Amino acid sequence: MEGNSVRTALRFGLSILTILAFAPSVAETLPKLEPRFSEAVAFDTSRPAREIAALSSAGRFALPANDEGLLEVRPDPESPVVDSGFGGDGALSANNNVPGKATGRARVFANFEGLSNQDNFNLFGFRVNPPDPVGDVGMFHYVEMTNLAVAVYDKAGNLVMGPLAIGDLWAGFAVEDCTDPSGDPIVVYDQLVNRWILSQFTTRFTNDPQNDRFYNCVAVSASPDPTGAYYRYAFPSGNFFPDYPKYGVWTDSYILTTRDFGPTVEYGISVYALEKAAMIEGNPNARAVQFFLDSDVVPLPLIGDGLLPADIDGSRRPRANAAAPIFGTQDNNYGYGATFDAINIWELEVHWTSTPRASLQLAAQLSVAGFDSAFPCAPTSRDCLPQPGITSPTQFLDVLSYRQRPTHRLAYRNFGGYEAMVTNQSVEARPGMAGVRWYEVRRENGQYRVHQQGTYAPDDGVHRWMGSAAMDRDGNMAIGYSVVNGVDVYPGIRYATRLAGDALGEMTDESTIIDGTGVQTTTNSRWGDYTSLNVDPVDDCTFWYVNEYYTAAGQASSAAGWQTRIASFRLPACSAAK
Repeated sequence: MEGNSVRTALRFGLSILTILAFAPSVAETLPKLEPRFSEAVAFDTSRPAREIAALSSAGRFALPANDEGLLEVRPDPESPVVDSGFGGDGALSANNNVPGKATGRARVFANFEGLSNQDNFNLFGFRVNPPDPVGDVGMFHYVEMTNLAVAVYDKAGNLVMGPLAIGDLWAGFAVEDCTDPSGDPIVVYDQLVNRWILSQFTTRFTNDPQNDRFYNCVAVSASPDPTGAYYRYAFPSGNFFPDYPKYGVWTDSYILTTRDFGPTVEYGISVYALEKAAMIEGNPNARAVQFFLDSDVVPLPLIGDGLLPADIDGSRRPRANAAAPIFGTQDNNYGYGATFDAINIWELEVHWTSTPRASLQLAAQLSVAGFDSAFPCAPTSRDCLPQPGITSPTQFLDVLSYRQRPTHRLAYRNFGGYEAMVTNQSVEARPGMAGVRWYEVRRENGQYRVHQQGTYAPDDGVHRWMGSAAMDRDGNMAIGYSVVNGVDVYPGIRYATRLAGDALGEMTDESTIIDGTGVQTTTNSRWGDYTSLNVDPVDDCTFWYVNEYYTAAGQASSAAGWQTRIASFRLPACSAAK
């Protein structure tokens, strides 16, 4: 994979040379984006997932591990980041000048161990990094995926199924690539139809990039039971590698965004809609539509390093035929050519008729309070955050703030009079200190505005990053994230909350899910690359969060002995759904 990583890095590096200056009215100058409709290239129905026996490591298509004995899943091309000094943060509130407060407003219910890198060793005979922990909650279960495993739990934390290799979910599938240990998984629960969607990409690179073929592998549960059978689909991306896939549930489509690298220097973002009604019925001819935002045509700041699709929370659907929002972010302190800090909002419309129609257009650029995404990392752009007892910067943790994108999810909720969307990204909140910038954007009568924003970074010497945001049915909000410092805070997991009636821009309470007791010692520095905060569909109040952390035992097991933790918590002020 190392040669492929270099090739991909070259593609990305050259694409940066296409930066163009642009005016706020850039939407008027963009060419019309043309949809490309297609059908799944493979389909079948799996046997019940609970009956899938884990394959032995022998006979698997395996990628080579690095010299630390780790498989670096999706060796994301490292971009040189030029840090020109702290650029300030316009959303760091006075409330953040004190250490994180723990008032106990949010009550923790479940708090249990999830998947770990030991599971990968047991399944494959090797470990991987980064874990990409992700999950979602349904009526009775919590489903977790990591690189490269999947497990199902009941809500008390009891293991119901797994751990299984993700590729085993596609055992016997016509597109053999889907059975590989590839990763970058996403799991979403569609509460509108009570189904589960599990996914991974494919990574069969060859020495002939022009003839490489890649796929997005999507499994939709055939029933509400996540341990049952799945309708399995493969949607092709040609010879463009569909990096960093993100999925969202919309009314009539499953929306997918990918960060595409072509066989030479091509780069762009793909936005897909998958035909939901057909997929949940197991129709082998389920359709897809793709828009490719080519960086040679669309100014790079408008697409950055990825776009994030809306993902519906709550039982109130968007209005009929409402366009699906898709968010990106841009920082004028970074080298992509942005002239101001902003949220870029694209809108996707799809009509799945016998003659389908679709459109994708830039709907708004919302100026936001200034933030700095270029963190002072060295010797590489991934060596950023210190850990207790670690003296070599090559073993610092990746902050990933330099990636020009918001992080999973873009949680959408319809309140009737307006629609609210919340998301977040990591930033340099204070000089050399990581914090979580979060946003609430509202759409009213088709118009977007930033309702509130804040940067959560109490002045206590603790880095907070790699977050995920969500909102309950009453408009109370939470963010979950990683924490660390170089003295006495080992990589652990915390969350912060705010009530709907709190002062705008304030996170007013911080709590701990679990404190770390060990550190990561691998020199690839990878962390994340994403986590997931979701809302329980039963009461529409309880938050569920998954993230990675380290224990002393995990540290002793491997240089990348990460573990994951799954927890649920609720603000008592939330009025449960009837």
